[in-house]
Amino acid sequence: MKSRHTVAAVAAVAIAGAGLLAGCSSSGQDSGDGKVRITVASLIPGSDKAAFTAFDDRVKEFEKANPDIDITAEEYQWTGPTFATQLAGGTLPDVFNVPFTDSQSLLQAGQLADITAEVEKLPYADKFNENVLAVAKDGDKIYGIPYGPYAMGLSYNRQLFQQAGLDPDKPPTTWDEVRQYAKTISEKVPGVAGYMQMTQGNTGGWELTTTVYARGGRMETTDGDKTTVTTNNPVTKEALQWLHDVRWEDNAAGSNFLLDWSGINQAFGAGQVAMYPSGSDVLTSLVQQNNVDPANYGLTMLPVADDADAGVLVGGNVAAVSPKSSQKQKEAAVKWIDFYYMQKLLDQDQAVADAKVLAKSDQPVGVPTLPVFDKATYDQNMEWIKGEVNIPLENVAPFTGPIFDANLVPEPNKHTQELYGALDSVVQAVLTDKNADIDALLTKVDTDIQKLVDAD
Repeated sequence: MKSRHTVAAVAAVAIAGAGLLAGCSSSGQDSGDGKVRITVASLIPGSDKAAFTAFDDRVKEFEKANPDIDITAEEYQWTGPTFATQLAGGTLPDVFNVPFTDSQSLLQAGQLADITAEVEKLPYADKFNENVLAVAKDGDKIYGIPYGPYAMGLSYNRQLFQQAGLDPDKPPTTWDEVRQYAKTISEKVPGVAGYMQMTQGNTGGWELTTTVYARGGRMETTDGDKTTVTTNNPVTKEALQWLHDVRWEDNAAGSNFLLDWSGINQAFGAGQVAMYPSGSDVLTSLVQQNNVDPANYGLTMLPVADDADAGVLVGGNVAAVSPKSSQKQKEAAVKWIDFYYMQKLLDQDQAVADAKVLAKSDQPVGVPTLPVFDKATYDQNMEWIKGEVNIPLENVAPFTGPIFDANLVPEPNKHTQELYGALDSVVQAVLTDKNADIDALLTKVDTDIQKLVDAD
């Protein structure tokens, strides 16, 4: 096993939470010594040494069980432009990840390998939650295996709550309460943004969409084959006006209004932001990259309106294979995906082994996700690893308790990243210009993105 942890970091794009992976070397060719050599994405650049150690230990276990496969691990973090460059240059790892939002456009463009035959050989091929697997399918063809699906929640700093005289075991349950908590924290703990959202690198649009969904709105509507971009709606305006008031009336959003996923995680880890919308799985990255103590971390549901359309945005990653990989490499790649991403969900021994490796390296075990298969399988998995869980589950219970009864809503599916990028500027304007014309800004987004949708 060869490990490479020296690749330069690249900017994050939206994910939740979540994004493993990046790579800088060729996937290579089958070797002449009987071994198949593949490259696999490991962790985000900048993850701590213990996290890389835990990953490398899993690679060693895989190679021991599969002596005919040799793995090189590479740091990787998804961005659209970086992916395109790596694919064109033949430097994409054999196994990498893409976000739910981009998997359909990539597979339609032939940028993900067809792994239908390899996946159908897996003994659990018929157990997948079809609503989750659909993000990586085109008809009956499978182009990846979803993993780590998450729902958006509200991350909060329990220590800052206490410093402000708030009970961290009673997080806010309405948007009015979020605003009041934010104001209280910013007043009582100087220099802290009581609440903040991401604003750049497409994450501003992602998080705005999250808060709009929670209020019952939509950024796109679909009627048959016709998709209409609808950001300029009363619910989006309500969400932006709320953010405006937190910033301009309450002075509770801090002073840094250019934050992407990595930036806001860093600010949260440094105690500069008390609350922010996040993927439910973000604690893993917060521990690995930002030295967050799980004891000080809280996760609760985003306030969801009493509206039939209101819901929680969901996302996740798809483990995919490079279309430039050979057939043998493709087969080896699916074996790795099965081992690293799936077996810990399905097999007790693998689940415990994975949890022990993480716990030994002081990585968080028990971080909230959503089921790749069904809730019964998820609950069984949590029972298997309960002896290794090292985060205070009561701190995330305000999220894990109600999330399985929530209305889960997928991200917009037409030109998602372009939509998010266009909305970045709207969020930034609201936070930096007290008199920003929200209606005009949203009208421009609708016009610009509709042109892209209509051109498809």
